[in-house]
Amino acid sequence: MKKQVLALALAALMVGSLSACGGSTAETTAAATEAATTQAETTKAEAEKEETTAGEVSTEAPGEAAGGVLTMATNAEFPPYEFHDGGEIVGIDVEIAEAIAEKLGMTLEIEDIAFDSIIPEVDSGKADIGLAGMTVSEDRLKNVDFSEPYTTASQVIIVKNESDIAGPDDLAGKYIGVQLGTTGDIYASDYEEEGSTIERYSKGFEAVQAMMQGKIDAVVIDLEPAKVFVSENEGIKILDEALTVEEYAIAVKKGNTELVEKLNGALAELKDSGELQAIIDKYISAE
Repeated sequence: MKKQVLALALAALMVGSLSACGGSTAETTAAATEAATTQAETTKAEAEKEETTAGEVSTEAPGEAAGGVLTMATNAEFPPYEFHDGGEIVGIDVEIAEAIAEKLGMTLEIEDIAFDSIIPEVDSGKADIGLAGMTVSEDRLKNVDFSEPYTTASQVIIVKNESDIAGPDDLAGKYIGVQLGTTGDIYASDYEEEGSTIERYSKGFEAVQAMMQGKIDAVVIDLEPAKVFVSENEGIKILDEALTVEEYAIAVKKGNTELVEKLNGALAELKDSGELQAIIDKYISAE
């Protein structure tokens, strides 16, 4: 706007100067006036363009800095990966998600839902990622994509100390407790063909309680939660022979390759820096 005012002032001076000269004609004066007007309009357009550009920058910059929200669907009943601590949801997966969100310049929001609702939540787009000690499997790959694995886990068997179950082969014909929708549920279901009965619970500790009460014979669940349950309850143990060994990864809506690439990039950085292992060691440091 200052340029516009200056141009108009110069134009006025030019006109006045030409009028004062005895040799100036009306045509000369008109030409000068037209030139000044054109210059003023050009200057005004440039000023408006500068203002528009400045406005666009100031509008976009906060959005780029904020980065948006990364919504994580989980089931906070799976220590040490995700669990309630007072009024907070904490654990390995939570801290990994927080570290990833920070690297992406985003804010993490957590949705605590039933485990078997996580993939539908991600598939529908209501959640950006599913992070809940989730194993990559062929069935799950039909509905969602996965990031690179961030840790290796195993399915183990919990029994009472006096149980006659010594390994996976002894589960045939037994009552087996699992957490609904988990990998343990999937693998334990294979034993139904061998006469076993699968009892499904919403939470892992509910299955452990049922076993301690004599309602079922064994519990199939991930190693790390199993360690927690055994440490908190007397008279039960984890069998030496694992049922399976598997990898955990982050679930993403099918076809969202851009987000998968961003997650993989962030995970690679966390692995290289040692931060990922530090998070895991914080929760899984003692037997």
